[in-house]
Amino acid sequence: MISNIRYTIIIPVYNEEAVIHETYRRLSRVMESVGETYELLFINDGSDDRTAQLIDELAGKDQRIKLLDFSRNFGHQIAITAGMDYARGDAVIIIDADLQDPPELIPQMIAKWKEGYEVVYAKRSHRKGETLFKKWTAACFYRLMSILTEVKIPLDTGDFRLMDRKVCDAMQTIREKNRFVRGLVSWVGFRQIAVEYIREERYAGETKYPFKKMLRFSIDGITSFSYKPLKAAAFLGIVVTLVSLAFLLFSLIEKYFGIDSSAGAGLAPLLACLFLMNGVVLIMLGIIGEYIGRIYDESKNRPLYILRNQDKKEKSRLKEVKLSVQR
Repeated sequence: MISNIRYTIIIPVYNEEAVIHETYRRLSRVMESVGETYELLFINDGSDDRTAQLIDELAGKDQRIKLLDFSRNFGHQIAITAGMDYARGDAVIIIDADLQDPPELIPQMIAKWKEGYEVVYAKRSHRKGETLFKKWTAACFYRLMSILTEVKIPLDTGDFRLMDRKVCDAMQTIREKNRFVRGLVSWVGFRQIAVEYIREERYAGETKYPFKKMLRFSIDGITSFSYKPLKAAAFLGIVVTLVSLAFLLFSLIEKYFGIDSSAGAGLAPLLACLFLMNGVVLIMLGIIGEYIGRIYDESKNRPLYILRNQDKKEKSRLKEVKLSVQR
């Protein structure tokens, strides 16, 4: 893709009216210091506050600002995907608007890119302003991913990263519905390197990733890159079958060899075993259901997102993306 824009900064936003101006100020200051052409591509993920309006106002003053406005909330990972679809830069940088990931790290990432690395991801050495529970669950998630998946996903990294144009083009060919972008970037390969930083507290507003969303995100990540939960379900099925056979054998021995026992002596262990086996079966069905649900989502072949403000030029651009994917 031929482009006269050197860098595209992808900024997914959802109800971020409290930080938009500060995000724009810091990103602009950093990119001006780089001294090369750039665009700021905001993706409004169905915000119900003044986020889109504020970005529109900024775009009226600065032609380097572009806005993709979703028709509803499609999710953070889909917003990043839309940004990659419409990015025009030779290098693409993903950063959240909450300023926990410092824009001031971008020049260092660019320097690594110019050394020949095609993916430069930011690795958190310390996380400020987060509870011990969140830090612990995040650490557990990344280490569980490293155990379950064959794709090496760097520990303690988010979506804050720089990607070369060729990496972005490769990502556009992947159109699966339940997306885990940082895992997909690792999957496509290319030369990758980390840049460490300290993650700051959120500048303003509230987190858009409460525990429920983080749990859903974790499940998406694991099921997108690993079949080991299915293998674990099969293993549990074998264990449950063996335990059931052992209880059956014990019952037959007790009945036919006249082992003395009171009327209800073995009832409590038997009931406990039955409850345990039923619980295991339900867990296995839930795991299988997660994978079947993903197959169902893929079979519907719905678009990943719908834009509210898509003009003719942007429609033509999206059509080109779809054609390249089909090829």
